[in-house]
Amino acid sequence: MSEPIPPTDPAEMTYEQARDELISIVQRLETGGTTLEESLALWERGEALAEACQRWLDGARARVEAASGGADDDHDQGE
Repeated sequence: MSEPIPPTDPAEMTYEQARDELISIVQRLETGGTTLEESLALWERGEALAEACQRWLDGARARVEAASGGADDDHDQGE
């Protein structure tokens, strides 16, 4: 049986799925050869994937901070 198709909604994807698709999109955009409409669609998809990745990373940071007793004040001021 073939591998399952990843969800199309970035909010339903794992971090790794979203990151891998985002990498693929960046490579396609850098290579060129797509129409303007295709490039815009890829860009929009990439933005959605980047937001999903950021949510995963923010959640991971919050878990690490909670497990370590919270972030210190010096770190919070630098953000």
